[in-house]
Amino acid sequence: MPSRFELANAIRALSMDAVQKAKSGHPGAPMGMADIAEVLWNDYVSHNPDNPYWANRDRFLLSNGHGSMLLYSLLHLTGYELSLEDLQQFRQLHSKTPGHPELGYTPGVETTTGPLGQGLANAVGMAIAERTLASQFNRPGHEIIDHYTYCFVGDGCMMEGISHEVSSLAGTQKLGKLIVFYDDNGISIDGEVEGWFTDDTPKRFEAYGWHVVPKVDGHNPDEIKAAIELARSHDDKPSLIVCKTIIGFGAPNKQGKEDCHGAPLGDDEIAAARSQLGWPHAPFHIPEEIYQGWDARTVGAKREADWNDRMARYTEAFPEEAKELKRRLKGELPTNLTSEKMLENAQEKGESLATRKASLICLNELGPQLPELLGGSADLAPSNLTFWKGAKAISHSEPGGNYLHYGVREFGMGAIMNGISAHGGFIPYGATFLTFMEYMHNAVRLAALMNRQAIYVFTHDSIGLGEDGPTHQPIEQMGALRSTPNLSTWRPADAVETAAAWDSALKRHGAPTALVLSRQNLPHQARTKHQLAEIERGGYILKDAEGTPELILIATGSEVALAMDAADALSAKGRAVRVVSMPSTSTFDAQPADYRESVLPSSVKARIAIEASHYAYWYKYVGLDGRIIGMDSFGESAPADDLFKYYGFTVENVLEKAEELLG
Repeated sequence: MPSRFELANAIRALSMDAVQKAKSGHPGAPMGMADIAEVLWNDYVSHNPDNPYWANRDRFLLSNGHGSMLLYSLLHLTGYELSLEDLQQFRQLHSKTPGHPELGYTPGVETTTGPLGQGLANAVGMAIAERTLASQFNRPGHEIIDHYTYCFVGDGCMMEGISHEVSSLAGTQKLGKLIVFYDDNGISIDGEVEGWFTDDTPKRFEAYGWHVVPKVDGHNPDEIKAAIELARSHDDKPSLIVCKTIIGFGAPNKQGKEDCHGAPLGDDEIAAARSQLGWPHAPFHIPEEIYQGWDARTVGAKREADWNDRMARYTEAFPEEAKELKRRLKGELPTNLTSEKMLENAQEKGESLATRKASLICLNELGPQLPELLGGSADLAPSNLTFWKGAKAISHSEPGGNYLHYGVREFGMGAIMNGISAHGGFIPYGATFLTFMEYMHNAVRLAALMNRQAIYVFTHDSIGLGEDGPTHQPIEQMGALRSTPNLSTWRPADAVETAAAWDSALKRHGAPTALVLSRQNLPHQARTKHQLAEIERGGYILKDAEGTPELILIATGSEVALAMDAADALSAKGRAVRVVSMPSTSTFDAQPADYRESVLPSSVKARIAIEASHYAYWYKYVGLDGRIIGMDSFGESAPADDLFKYYGFTVENVLEKAEELLG
């Protein structure tokens, strides 16, 4: 049987060889953390390489994702469908081994990491999901959901502000099955971190309420194992294991230096490392006895089979709960969900109200039907209106709820939502003001990149929030959201379009949705059944002229009412005007060309777009000769009505622009 050191050296060899072949990458972290990974994966991680999606597997996340060859080596060695040829294609186009771990590319990769600190945040989300799901479904004698979340982090993760946000919340929530390994090697890209990072990290995490195991020799398997045992014995709080390691361990001339952080070691240094490590094998050659020492397929299959037996007994004892759990883990919506009916109900009621209020009405309708909805707000629940009447806050003493008070932690919220979504069993939604989307934008981007379902409730959508002024009034945020690939953004005009937006968000199983909602009341718009059905297309004709229109007004959100009033005024002057409500530009753009042409006929050149957001986005719909009534500056502090008038969101201004176009 190979020694632990030999098993760990397989990670080091594969990592330095793959980086060298790719002529780019980060060999330092995999070589430095190989001993920790060997102990953790061979002695503790419960997983089945033949089924990467086994529901009760332990989750492992590499937050310092630049060290991706560590993870790829582990997956290859333990028996996942990741071949030596795949490792040799490291960082190549469309390979299963991209430069940073990406969800969906590689069997066994749980989340996309690379932007430092977000993997740690995802781990917090997964630990919350595990505990909440267990609290909702486990029964005495039937611990059907019972697994750990393990996460590797580096100095960069610890320096990123998001690590403070999520670690603070994890401590408050007392997430006992979250164990984090800190690679305390003292090196980052710029060199020795003591020049810019002198935090007392153990004390910092103790202050958060974590159990901390300090000063562990990250190259001593006995110390590593003892630290893990100690961490697992503290089930009342998350654990941080501080591992002192040498970056690039084994490379005699570059270990312990920034030289091995983010560049290939070079042929000469690799040869020297092979000699120092006692690894005489050729590049990408792993001896059979090493493979046997790592192979986790047999034990993994047995663990899953044992769990399947437990699941069968659970199903017999609790058939309804088992059926519901299986549905949620598959990500299937209930067959009798009435989300589409919400549109008809809202149309019949005809209420004029703020779309944030309309969203709450939707949540009160959907919540009882969707126990997988796991909501939250970044300390703005009374303003975002996300705490519906059946919401129950999650806490360490009441972990089975359906609502997280994230505190003022927007970025942390977004990344935790990604972890919850990636874990499975929940549809997370989280809320803040639209302007504070900027704090969490990178997490929103990663949700779109990972094809994760998450719903963002962004309220106070424009200068219409009024007196709080330009710090709170979003201008450029709509353009940023709409420009994010795979993100569906909706800015509804009234309660009906809000219901349509929620319906669309719930049905986007493989992608996130942003709901952009008003603070102020918006008037109800009358619609035919045909118009009601076409809201789901993202853009539709809300008001039309007899025959071919000579002017098209395009608007979203609160400005749809303005467009309708302006159309009435223009019609009274004999002008043929069409009003297009476009709550979701990406959804409209995805429609067949003939539908888009029917709504925005190319023959009609006179077009005006109206939106209390940055104007530039709308040129794609009005053309360079069209007109846009939008924002080209930050807002001001004043009552909303005064601001709309000051910035030209008036019928008079629309008429003036129409006259410029029509003559």
